Formats: sequence, structure tokens, C-alpha cells
Amino acid sequence: MTTVAYQGEPGSNSATAAQALYPGAGELPCTGFEQALDAVTLGNADVAVIPVDNSAAGRVADVHHLLPESGLFIVAEYFLAIRFDLMGVPGATLDQVECVRSHVHALGQCRKLLREGGWRTLVSDDTAGSAREVAELGDPRHAALAPPAAAGLYGLDVLRAEVEDDPDNTTRFVVLSRDAGLAPPTGEPTMTSLFFCVRNIPSALYKALGGFASSGVNLTKIESYQMGAGLSPSRFYVEIEGHPDDQAVALALHELRFFSTEVRILGVYPASAHRRRDS
Repeated sequence: MTTVAYQGEPGSNSATAAQALYPGAGELPCTGFEQALDAVTLGNADVAVIPVDNSAAGRVADVHHLLPESGLFIVAEYFLAIRFDLMGVPGATLDQVECVRSHVHALGQCRKLLREGGWRTLVSDDTAGSAREVAELGDPRHAALAPPAAAGLYGLDVLRAEVEDDPDNTTRFVVLSRDAGLAPPTGEPTMTSLFFCVRNIPSALYKALGGFASSGVNLTKIESYQMGAGLSPSRFYVEIEGHPDDQAVALALHELRFFSTEVRILGVYPASAHRRRDS
């Protein structure tokens, strides 16, 4: 049986994504992203399901720093529609609520409700964890913003359902494995994720990315980040449409390598049906 590691507690959005991808699999909830990745590296889990960005809140902090250093490979992607309910202890009412708990991203994705209620907020490590905290407190003055599954799991009442600001709120998850498992070049839509570090020369990034433009390869994401202090060149996480064996992609990667000190393929995997629907 497959064991899936994820950051968060049972009832979280990560747990929902893991269950959708691997129905009936064993679950290994972890306190942080690094612990979830380490679980796969150490063999305590077969795969990790990790959120990388949200349509409302943007990229998930720290994940892009961790992916290149993890030694793991992206083998799939999954888009999850995000829903949040405001929930409290049994018998609680909206009028009694004084404080709302949740993960910082969830609080940021439900600003309209929080402004309307005028409640103070407390940041929890996890959305489902905030529901557990409210259940443990047993205080009707405290409520949680959490995925719908958390209410039943922790015995809470839903005070208001579907309170996210954006009804199209979506989080993209990636699946990471110890084995590369590169998708074969079947002609079907494929994504390639890679990491690179440019040479420390003028216009290095412009030149490194020029091959993608001249070859007609679409970049769907580029994220920059700095490793350590000082004036070392930035590192970049990139996602492109296509397979490394495609002629256009191969030419673009050849040019990228010429102007980079390091290029590492992090994953080649089928494009999600959600992505194809929105293209």
C-alpha cells in the first residue's frame, strides 16, 4: 500500500488532495513541508503531496527553496478547489464569535468574512489544526476557518459555509517521489519543472531564457530566490510546457545550460486536465 506524506493534520486541504490522488492509501501527516519531504527521502513514505501555489495567495512560502535541495522528483500535479467553512463548537452562534483561528493563507483568502465580522484572528500552523484547537478549547467565542471535512472530523458545527473570497480559489499540488519516473514522450500535454542558476555575467538571465522564446517554448512559471547572504547569483525555479525530448525544448535547454552554472530537471509529468481545461 502506498503511504502518502503531507504537511498538516487530517481534514486539511493537503489531506484532501492526498486522498483524491491516492484513495485508500496510508497517510503520514507531518508538521512541516520539510518533514514531509524527509519522510519520502528516508523511506517512511512513498510520495509527498505538497502545495506549491494558490490562485489567491500566490506561491507557498519556502516550498521552492526546499524542492531543489530535497533530492526528490515531481511526478504529478493536482489542482484542488479550495473551500473554507467557518466552524465553532456545538451550539455556538455567529454572535458569540470573538476570535477566528486558521492558517495565515486561509485568513488571507477569507478577508471579506473577517472584515464583516470584525473579529480578531490567531494564526495556526494548519487549517485543520485550527479546527482541532477550537474543539479542544470548547469555547463558543473561538471559531476556525477550515476545510469542510474538518467539521465532522473534530465534531464542530458549521456557522457559515463556503466563506472564501474567490469561488474559483484553487491550490496546485505536486507529488514528489524518490524515483524520477519521467513521463514518456507520448505527444500528450506534458510539463517539465527545472531549477537553474545563471552565470554571474551581465544579461545572463536574458540570454539563458532566450532559447525558450526563440524555440517557441511556453514558460508557465518562473520564480527567483536567493540562497544565503552576499551577492551570489539568484536561483530560479521554472515550469515549461513540453517534454525535454521535444526538439524545441531540447534546443531551449541547450541554450539555458550554456548560460547557467547548474541546470537540474526536477520533474517531467503529465499536464493536469485542469490545466488543459483552462488553456
